[in-house]
Amino acid sequence: MVLFQQSRQVLMAFVLMLVVTLTTACGGGTTTEANRVNTPTAIGKDVAYAELERGNTSGGQNFGNWVVQTSQGLVQDAYVRDNNKLGVIISPQVSPQNVKPLATSLVQGFRKNFPNQDLKVLIYAPDKKLILTADYDRQTNQVKYS
Repeated sequence: MVLFQQSRQVLMAFVLMLVVTLTTACGGGTTTEANRVNTPTAIGKDVAYAELERGNTSGGQNFGNWVVQTSQGLVQDAYVRDNNKLGVIISPQVSPQNVKPLATSLVQGFRKNFPNQDLKVLIYAPDKKLILTADYDRQTNQVKYS
C-alpha cells in the first residue's frame, strides 16, 4: 500500500511538471506592458481568504490563477508579487522528494511568462512555513535552491 501511495505521488509530480512545461511552451503567452501595470489591492478584514487576489498585477493574478488551476491539486494557493516573485502553498499530497522538481517546473513556467528578469519562487508547506526557495538568475540562466 505504501509503495502504491509513493508511486502515485511521484506520478502526480511528473504529470504536473509535464502540464506546466507543455502549457507554457505551447500556449502561455507572455505578458505585455499593459499587464504589468500595478493594480491596487484592497484586502480588508471583511474579505474571505478565497476571495484574495493571486497577484498584485493583472498578469501576476492571471499566472497565479493558472498555477492553481493546472496543478491538479498539488498547489493550494499561489501569489505573484511585482511579476518577479511567485509564492505557492503546496498540498499535503506533495511528498518531500517532489518539492524541488515542482519548484523547477514553476520556475520554467514563471520564466516563460515573465522573461528578461531575475525571478524567485517560494514554496510553502501546507502549514505556510517556507520550505524551499528557488532563485533564477537571468545573467547566468541558473537556478539556485535554498
